[in-house]
Amino acid sequence: HTALHVLCGTVFRDFGAKVTGGDMYPLKGRMDFEFETMRGELVRDIEAAVNHEVQKGREIRVRILPRDEAFQIPDLIRTKINLLPEGIMQVRTVEIVGLDLQADGGTHVMNTSEVGKVKVVDYKSKGAINKRIYIEIE
Repeated sequence: HTALHVLCGTVFRDFGAKVTGGDMYPLKGRMDFEFETMRGELVRDIEAAVNHEVQKGREIRVRILPRDEAFQIPDLIRTKINLLPEGIMQVRTVEIVGLDLQADGGTHVMNTSEVGKVKVVDYKSKGAINKRIYIEIE
C-alpha cells in the first residue's frame, strides 16, 4: 500500500496528475492517472523517481483529524472524485513525510525504506486521459 502512495505522491508532485482508479494485491498493484499520453521513457522516469523516494527512508505518519481540519489541507484528496462520505466526522490521514499526505484507511510500513524496490511491470492507456501503471515489489 505504501508503494502505491509513493507512486501517487511522486506522480502528483512531478506531473500534477490525479488518481482515477487503483487496485492492490500482495506485492503488486495498479494505479490509474489523468495523463493524456504515456510512453516508455516517461514510465522509466516515474519508476526511477519512485525508487529514489523509497530509498530516502521517509517516515510514515498516521493521524486522525476532525473532518473540518482535514479538509483544510490542500490536495488531501488525490483522487479525481472525493470518495469520503459526508457523514464521516474524523479523517485518518497518512503522510509520507516530505512527499505525500492523503486521507487513507489502509495499512502502511513505518518508513519507505521497508518497501523494497518498486518495478513498473506494465502500463496501458485506458482512455483519452486515463493511463494505468502496474507495479510490483521486488
